[in-house]
Amino acid sequence: MKRLVASVFCEEQGQDLIEYTLLLAFVCLVAAVLFIGVGQQVSTIWKYTNQALSSAAAAAATGS
Repeated sequence: MKRLVASVFCEEQGQDLIEYTLLLAFVCLVAAVLFIGVGQQVSTIWKYTNQALSSAAAAAATGS
């Protein structure tokens, strides 16, 4: 029984899998944060572009 308990704590076969899983989770978290930030910037750019196009269309419609 001692050998079984010792082998569970000393065995390193699953260590690589856990390390890669943690690394993948960290990469996904960083990517999600970056995409949220970029999404907000694109939304702001889209809003200003939409306002400029609306102003240009209104000016063209009035003929000025």
